[in-house]
Amino acid sequence: MIDAIVARHGRFDVLVNNAGTDKTLAVDELSVDDIDRVLAVNLRGPFVLSRAAFPQLRAQGGGYIVNIVSTAAKRAWQNASAYHASKWGLLGLSHALHVEGRPFGIKVTALLAGGMRTPFILDRFPDTPITNLQDPRNVAETIRFLLAMPGESVIPELMVVPMRETSWP
Repeated sequence: MIDAIVARHGRFDVLVNNAGTDKTLAVDELSVDDIDRVLAVNLRGPFVLSRAAFPQLRAQGGGYIVNIVSTAAKRAWQNASAYHASKWGLLGLSHALHVEGRPFGIKVTALLAGGMRTPFILDRFPDTPITNLQDPRNVAETIRFLLAMPGESVIPELMVVPMRETSWP
């Protein structure tokens, strides 16, 4: 995929890892297959894509990786142990990539998004007041902000939560 983008456009500048899945069950109800699937999507996927992007970004003297992590990497709630484990892992991976990428001009940001007005939240937690959630466009705008940062600066970790979310101080 990276090679095809470079062949078509001459460069590969930005990778946004924005996939997420969960199995909303108590830990003793989760199967090993359940946690493997969640980890594969939420942690292994960003690792594989970042690993593929790194050589190109290093060769061209820089670029950007944004990992959409979730506030689930900073707090926990019931029946989401697989999700939390994957997002805490992605936060750690993001910080490790940040350290490895800086000498080559590769910026890496862990973007911790919380309270999103998407089916991912609303289907699992239908009683969540929609007014407490933020529009996904807010995260897109935050990514645009990150990409517009001066070349000499990087934000390794950034959290964006809705103003009315009640579960985050």
